[in-house]
Amino acid sequence: MKIGDKVRFLSEIGGGKVAGFQSKNIVLVEDEDGFQIPMPLNDVVVVNNENYDTQNMVEQKKKAHVADEEEDYDPADRPVSFKAPVEERRGGDRLSAYLAFVPVDPRQISTTSFEAYIVNDSNYYLRFTLLTAEGNGWQLRQTAEVEPNTKLFVEEFDRTKLNGWERVEIQMIAYKRNKPFLLKPTVDVQLRVDTVKFYKLHTFVENDFFEQDALVYPVIENDEPARTLVIDARKLKQEMVQKKAFDASPARKPSAANTTKADKNAPVVVDLHASELLETTAGMSHSDILNYQLETMRKTIREYEKKKGTKIVFIHGKGEGVLRQAIINELRYRYKQYPYQDASFQEYGYGATQITIK
Repeated sequence: MKIGDKVRFLSEIGGGKVAGFQSKNIVLVEDEDGFQIPMPLNDVVVVNNENYDTQNMVEQKKKAHVADEEEDYDPADRPVSFKAPVEERRGGDRLSAYLAFVPVDPRQISTTSFEAYIVNDSNYYLRFTLLTAEGNGWQLRQTAEVEPNTKLFVEEFDRTKLNGWERVEIQMIAYKRNKPFLLKPTVDVQLRVDTVKFYKLHTFVENDFFEQDALVYPVIENDEPARTLVIDARKLKQEMVQKKAFDASPARKPSAANTTKADKNAPVVVDLHASELLETTAGMSHSDILNYQLETMRKTIREYEKKKGTKIVFIHGKGEGVLRQAIINELRYRYKQYPYQDASFQEYGYGATQITIK
């Protein structure tokens, strides 16, 4: 080491150039401000062209500290940002979705709370809105997106909130991301949840979606929306009154029994009014009556499904009643291969729908 050498300190930040020697073991180092700093010889090291500015030395020390930290950094501690692509399953392109209820503690079925879920059993993303009836209005419970082949927690509720789930409205749209897909109709279904079942352990059964037993209501299954279980009693009563008025009108409908065998083009006529199908409706709920009417319709279609060109007229009554809406819903989704139209007013009056077997 000689006068004029550039040096830096080992034990602290700083440096300069050698201005002289105070003793055998002390060197005088002149910094950038012209001050001579006595330093032990063993605490000074000769360097090449370096910047001895104090701020620069601090920054260099910080960089060295960061480098040491990065050296000690474990990649396993890095947050996971990768998201695996959605896996599609065979048969999953037909929409199936469910509303499910799971008891939190099945061993205490009389006091336990319950968890509500939306289950998406398809290859589509589902954007859903779930509402429950509150008086004459509706209360929004949840609106969210469910990924394909997964389930989404909606909420947990206790028995004091159970009655709030008696009437449920679920609306859904289906789509896929980053790829073309077949467009699905919008789902709009109302369900009536039987709250009495929540007090009976055997109504919660083994299923494909949960490890524990659950009460599962279909919303849509294999592209077929669930039949609406909410029946408007006033509309049903109104339809029955309309039916009586229709029977008394001059334009009486022909019955299937009056169809002559010689007329092969004559349509098959089925009156779906409860008074025509049932001797009595005593003990039957409005839902039971509607289900019986729809099952009669399905049996008739199955009977003639191989007879191409056959026309079937279903008498359901005038207006926008419950029965007519249920029939149109069946034709749109369950029997969409068969064209339908309003039947001849001159022959059947108002309130009849004709389908053609193709």
